[in-house]
Amino acid sequence: MPIYYVNNKAQLNGDHEVHKAGCTWMPSDKKSLGEHIGCSTAVASAKKIYPKADGCKTCANACHTG
Repeated sequence: MPIYYVNNKAQLNGDHEVHKAGCTWMPSDKKSLGEHIGCSTAVASAKKIYPKADGCKTCANACHTG
């Protein structure tokens, strides 16, 4: 299962993006969310830390809401 991370720094819209290990846009300031079957459970886990979490458009597009 892939490892997911959440960006500790919010984007301009307030979202904290969730990235899959190996993503081109992986931030340096991140927190590991551990292994997840897919982005939906990773985003749900990130929302426990940052209520405005969203999937990365590149590596977690199925969970990217804008």
